[in-house]
Amino acid sequence: MLTLGGARLPLAVPARLYVCGITPYDVTHLGHAATFVWVDVAARVMRMAGTATVVARNITDVDDVLTRAATVRGRHYDEFGLEQEFYFDRDMDALRVRSPDHVPRARHHITHVVRLAAALLEAGAAYERDGHVFFHGATVPKLAGLTEPVALELSREYGDRPDDQLRDSPLDVPVWHPSSDGDPAWPSPWGPGRPGWHAECAAMALASLGGLVDVLAGGADLAFPHHAYQVAMACAATGTTPFARRRMPVGTVGLRGAKMAKSTGNLVLVGDLLRQHSGPAIRLMLLDRRWEQGWDYQPEALDAAASVLEELYAAAGIRTGSQAGVAAVRAALLDDLDVSTAVRTAVDAGGEAARLVIRTLALQ
Repeated sequence: MLTLGGARLPLAVPARLYVCGITPYDVTHLGHAATFVWVDVAARVMRMAGTATVVARNITDVDDVLTRAATVRGRHYDEFGLEQEFYFDRDMDALRVRSPDHVPRARHHITHVVRLAAALLEAGAAYERDGHVFFHGATVPKLAGLTEPVALELSREYGDRPDDQLRDSPLDVPVWHPSSDGDPAWPSPWGPGRPGWHAECAAMALASLGGLVDVLAGGADLAFPHHAYQVAMACAATGTTPFARRRMPVGTVGLRGAKMAKSTGNLVLVGDLLRQHSGPAIRLMLLDRRWEQGWDYQPEALDAAASVLEELYAAAGIRTGSQAGVAAVRAALLDDLDVSTAVRTAVDAGGEAARLVIRTLALQ
């Protein structure tokens, strides 16, 4: 049985993992990579334990940030997004991240968002006003353990407009909103428009994996507002709770004391690191800590990871090895994905223990 986030997670067959993917308007940085590598490891450890997995990782290719970035470059948003997806997939391949079973794209799930909006309206969890559909969100911050002022500040930080006078509450969020000239638009019962961010993910998760997921993952910075509203919408639309048996908010990566983010340009790009280091070395650096721990990137950490990787390869070449070492490695990985302990144990034990770590963590 896997422990995740300090709680036991009985492994059903198959285990369903939903991870919030990229908005494809720029290249991949270490903050992205950390999330997707950790989710990949979670799925691999589940398979090591004998449980099949189904992983869905969405692409948010309907988003105002993407539209603006494409416009600046004189490109159509969907063509530009597909190009950025290509670069992202190339980086994920280099980092040995297994391709997910489902890659739902927002533009392919517009009908599901419309159905979600209709279900929320029917349930009394949303209301329509001037071509908008808003979700009643006044209780969402409390469920997330946040005060209203903190929740409003986070909402503004992620581009929401809590001061919109059309809303009953500043904590309400759009499920659907009308499109202006230049915005993507699709027909709906409320007029031509496009989906809201949280509604996109709720609809894609429901369409891909159904009304219950075993693990809902993403960067820790997405816990509020994104995951909180996504879960609230899914529960309200289906009438069931919880939507996610466990959540996996992966620790954010910083640079010089500030969170790594495209919006600030405070980035270390995976593509740049791959010019000097192997994908497995970068992968091991990302995994050498607790998955929920935030951290600051230092070049020395990558050099250290490369050295440990060489020790691990040497240990794997030893034919002999104890079954106790193998058992200790398995126990560490099943104990909240304790990669650091598993790697140290494998280097000391050698043989099959080291080979198990390399195989399970995809470090070749």
